[in-house]
Amino acid sequence: MPVYNKLVRDNILKIMDAKGVTYRARTLEPIELLTEVKAKMLEEAREFHEATTVQDEVEELIDILELIHTTISALGVSYEELEAFRNQKKLERGGFDKGVYLINVEDQ
Repeated sequence: MPVYNKLVRDNILKIMDAKGVTYRARTLEPIELLTEVKAKMLEEAREFHEATTVQDEVEELIDILELIHTTISALGVSYEELEAFRNQKKLERGGFDKGVYLINVEDQ
């Protein structure tokens, strides 16, 4: 029996039940959720990095976005607040749209 020990989407157990799959699962405590979301975010970021088609890249971005929604909920922040913080940081430091790639900085 494979061991996963990882956060999965909410309906995965229903899907497994429908297929007659036997499993063990539990609901995470709130304090555990943020830790597991961070681990899942790294997993999805790696999968996004390894994706080779636009379809696969979009699928991984969907998972990352879902994890962002879960994270802000766990942190007690609204999506609107997150966007306001993002916009403020973008005003101060810029975004990534221009593709600026820093090669090095001379020591001072």
